[in-house]
Amino acid sequence: MTTKLKGRLLTVALIAAGAMASPAMAEDAGHCKYIQQNMFAGPFKVCEMPIDAAKCEDLGKTDENKDAVHAAGACPTEGLVGTCDKGATKLLYFDGEPSGLEIGCGFQAGTWVNP
Repeated sequence: MTTKLKGRLLTVALIAAGAMASPAMAEDAGHCKYIQQNMFAGPFKVCEMPIDAAKCEDLGKTDENKDAVHAAGACPTEGLVGTCDKGATKLLYFDGEPSGLEIGCGFQAGTWVNP
């Protein structure tokens, strides 16, 4: 087996291992609770997951968001109004009008899910 072929096989193996590990890593990333507000809507109490601590800190500084707090595990669901499933992350809303939030979710390229 040539060195070039060995290198390609190793690359494929590493990519496959990363694909299998990513759900667990995403689960371990935790969640971020914050107050979401921008020039168009809010403030809304939200929780986004999976989000690591660094991304949570960034979210707390984006637009007019504030009070970002990172924690392990999944977002709580008590008092949930609905969820915007954005694919890579889920944004859970704990206040606001569901019909308006659903429209806003569409602008985020997400799919609205009622609790």
